Amino acid sequence: MEGFAVPSGSMPDRGACASLPFSVVLTCIMAASGGLIFGYDIGISGGVSSMESFLSKFFPSVLLKMMEKGQNNEYCVYDSQALMAFTSSLYIAGLLASLMAGKVTKSIGRQVVMLLGGAMFFVGAALNAGAVDITMLIIGRMLLGFGVGFTNQATPVYLAEVAPARWRGAFTSGFQFFLALGNLIANLTNYGTNHINRWGWRLSLGLAAAPATIIVLGAFFITDSPSSLVVRGKLDAARAALRRMRGPDADIDAELKNVIRSVEESKKNEEEAYRRIIRREYRPHLVMAVAVALFFQLTGVIVISFFSPLLFRTVGLGNDAALVGAVILGAVNLGSISLSTFTIDRFGRRPLFMIGGILMVVCQVAIAWIMGAQIRESNDGKMPHGHAVAVLVLICGHAAGFGVSWGPLNWVIPAEIFPVEISSAGNGITSAIGLGCTFIQTQTFLAMLCTFKYATFAYYAVWIVTMTTFIALFMPETKGVPLESMNSVWARHWYWRRYVREQNQVIHESA
Repeated sequence: MEGFAVPSGSMPDRGACASLPFSVVLTCIMAASGGLIFGYDIGISGGVSSMESFLSKFFPSVLLKMMEKGQNNEYCVYDSQALMAFTSSLYIAGLLASLMAGKVTKSIGRQVVMLLGGAMFFVGAALNAGAVDITMLIIGRMLLGFGVGFTNQATPVYLAEVAPARWRGAFTSGFQFFLALGNLIANLTNYGTNHINRWGWRLSLGLAAAPATIIVLGAFFITDSPSSLVVRGKLDAARAALRRMRGPDADIDAELKNVIRSVEESKKNEEEAYRRIIRREYRPHLVMAVAVALFFQLTGVIVISFFSPLLFRTVGLGNDAALVGAVILGAVNLGSISLSTFTIDRFGRRPLFMIGGILMVVCQVAIAWIMGAQIRESNDGKMPHGHAVAVLVLICGHAAGFGVSWGPLNWVIPAEIFPVEISSAGNGITSAIGLGCTFIQTQTFLAMLCTFKYATFAYYAVWIVTMTTFIALFMPETKGVPLESMNSVWARHWYWRRYVREQNQVIHESA
């Protein structure tokens, strides 16, 4: 089969071959498209929440505050628990789905889980488009959440399992690329439907069925991952899947033996994965599962993605201009993630974390300083045009820093660091913590912005400094390391080797 040239490298590759088969490229692209539904929802929620036709039907009190210019603090216009529940309800459902997804994946495989996630998202989109009251709206949002929870848990792991080691970072970060693409499409959709009176918001919410359809159709054309097939005892299917992914001329026997050996080692101990992951020898993996998901949320991405229309209005932009600003922001995010896709396997994970962290800190501090100095609590004046442009540029700079670092690496790192015996549990924990934190932040952020105002950005800057320092000290470099050899990375780390060394000794003694 015709493939793409792959440069030679010093690290051994799983199923190393001279070319990258087109089949594995197509498989990874179809799987990564699972990010579309999450990205589309992130973009659509903030835009719809600022549409007057949507607010008049479901949240008239918020619309009233918008109309009472000069009487309300701009920071507090959207401070409504009901409005925040519209956004956050998806994430509490996603949290529950991600916790269940691990066991479901073991039984039916990652491919079917992605299929179920897309189907649930489709039904949720239909309910939201036809919603007649808040109850129907929330039920639809929760179905969307179940879809997001299943796909977020299954897709990054699937990508890490099927991609060759030397290209794993690029393919796994494809999930974030499609997430950003979905976000940009949603922002463009919001700008167009904003000019449709009365039912424009229905079109925005209903079009979420389009990315769901892409995922459902794509799931029918991809095979399950070899690891997932071996876990379920389907060795012939696993061999066929490897043959399809690596090409007809590739020597897949060694890779298949490694996969089988990893699965067999995981079966030596019959404890549940969630019980295993709390054992001492898995301490590094558990810490990273929690830390990466938590820090991802504390980058301030919630400020940038969900509530960007509010932020752009705060600096003096009207409704249309705010939506245009969201489109620009989405384009910058997509561009930075595209750059990350081409550099993640060349420069490694840690350098991107450092570069992105520094850029985000500078932008957050600068935004806090400008807004604190220029925006008064009353609405009798506007931010000078030059300062407003500076804030817009800095927000885009923050998005760029996020796009080259935490954006894609939030999906890459958890997907590649967990041994097969705890991978479902580890990624379930990561997804659950991420969705849980998103629920908390979307339910409280607007109240926080109302209370702390510009200091909110300084708060996130402090967290970015903390997480960048943590990565520098405790995150080993995983570039180009085959999943089956990932344990050696922890065993060589200056801190984590005190935990992983014991596991190596146990395996040696049992050999």
